[in-house]
Amino acid sequence: MPYYIYRIKPFSQFEKVAEFGAFKEASAQAKVLRAAQPTDMTEKITIMFVEDALQAEDLLCQVRTPGPKGDD
Repeated sequence: MPYYIYRIKPFSQFEKVAEFGAFKEASAQAKVLRAAQPTDMTEKITIMFVEDALQAEDLLCQVRTPGPKGDD
């Protein structure tokens, strides 16, 4: 399965930035993109490990509920 890098913008807008076959390459590219962003930027860079880009975009559109608060 490939690794996809997405840029997530405000109002749930996202764009696919790159696709990689190995996590090491995807992680390195994501770190470069994050470092290049200004500190006041509201965009996020995320890595998705899924079958295809359609599944990645579907997961990005889903609302995630936070886990229970506990004794961390």
